[in-house]
Amino acid sequence: MWSKEKARAWYNSQPWIRGCNYMSADCANRVDQWQELGFEEKLATADKELALAAELGFNSIRIIPEFIVWKKDHDGFMERFDRYLETARKHGISCMVVFGNDCMPPKEELLKRLELGPQSYALGYHGGRVVSQHGVFVGAGYSLLDEPELALEHYEWVREIITKYKDDERVIVWDLFNEPSNSSRGNMSLPNLKKFFEIAREINPVQPLTTAAWNWKSADISALSECERFALENSDIISYHNYASYEYNVEIIAELKKLGRPILCTEWLARCFHNDVKEMFPLFFLEKIGCYNWGFVAGKYQTYEPPNYVWDTYGKSLPADFDFTKWFHDLYRPSLHPYDPKEVELIKKFCKLADGRNSE
Repeated sequence: MWSKEKARAWYNSQPWIRGCNYMSADCANRVDQWQELGFEEKLATADKELALAAELGFNSIRIIPEFIVWKKDHDGFMERFDRYLETARKHGISCMVVFGNDCMPPKEELLKRLELGPQSYALGYHGGRVVSQHGVFVGAGYSLLDEPELALEHYEWVREIITKYKDDERVIVWDLFNEPSNSSRGNMSLPNLKKFFEIAREINPVQPLTTAAWNWKSADISALSECERFALENSDIISYHNYASYEYNVEIIAELKKLGRPILCTEWLARCFHNDVKEMFPLFFLEKIGCYNWGFVAGKYQTYEPPNYVWDTYGKSLPADFDFTKWFHDLYRPSLHPYDPKEVELIKKFCKLADGRNSE
């Protein structure tokens, strides 16, 4: 594991990291993003949208490759993945690469989603699915990592990609697992999270490793799940997710600073919960916390819609001040006009200030 000194030296050598969790607007899901069918058209869309991201001032994107595409079309996936990195690099944009993911629906629902080919989507639903991973379910979500043989294949997937790109400047950070313990999974993924870290440490890439803490019941690290505490204890660069208020993020940042490592917020922006650009982006700038909002151009994945759990909890536990009049995520309309021009102006302003700060 990197020392705190090495982590800070690496982080201070970078410009202020800012960007988004990215999928082009014409992708219905991550199978759609990475499979061969329609890839040329989707990469052309990404090329156009990443040019817009660079114009905005973004210099990084967080991307989540799809294991099932690698498994069913290994050589094609590896070629397409490299082209994606190169398309981003052309616009001065690095990639944070994510592997595991505990944001999962029940087994019967997930198994429907593993076929390559035309991908359908439902209008008006966050994630483009009537039943999404963000609903309220009985029992734990299902992961392919729950199957021992598939877990071994996942390990090889992680090993191959990190080994190939361990010295590649197009990859800025390895984010080994997205939201471990989500979907009521508790510690089910802890052995796999540990194995992903073990594999990455053996390879010893030039890029730092991280996995985010996300389930902030209070701004207290000791209240996090065992998976999240393990992630924080083993990350070179600390990362976290939070879609709550400015004030709550300030409390979390103060808690994470005690760890003495650089901090990234790798998921944010939920206007309906009052987590917005106007407050959050200047906060990240002032604290020099790298930040990746969720979503970029509104499209088939429809993350401007509230997640399904919002509708499941409406009239029950949903906060009374939830604002249904605003987009949840995303910065641009399908026309590539801004959702709110004032947001774009603010982002450009602080990106310019950050570049000036970095050049001094």
